[in-house]
Amino acid sequence: MTDFDPEKFEDKYVHYFPELQRAYKDAFEVMNDQYDSELIHAIDQQILNESEPFYEDGDFRIELPENPTERLTAIVVDDEKLTQTLDRYVAELESQLRATFLGEE
Repeated sequence: MTDFDPEKFEDKYVHYFPELQRAYKDAFEVMNDQYDSELIHAIDQQILNESEPFYEDGDFRIELPENPTERLTAIVVDDEKLTQTLDRYVAELESQLRATFLGEE
């Protein structure tokens, strides 16, 4: 766990870039072990690559790019499966951010 300063998180890429990379990598590994690896890789590369983590009101949240499901073009997947998997991936990423920065499991 890193020494976390919420005010520094506003400039997260300057102060916490390695920690952010670790949280995203850990979330990817968890999801890749549990779900279709092609789908997880596509979500990672085409949706989450444009996501933005925020720390607000004592917790982390992930802001996805506009129309995230429309961004996925690498594979064919039905909308329901994509939405469910993306929601689970975002939840895992938020969990990994909490573990990395706040020491919460």
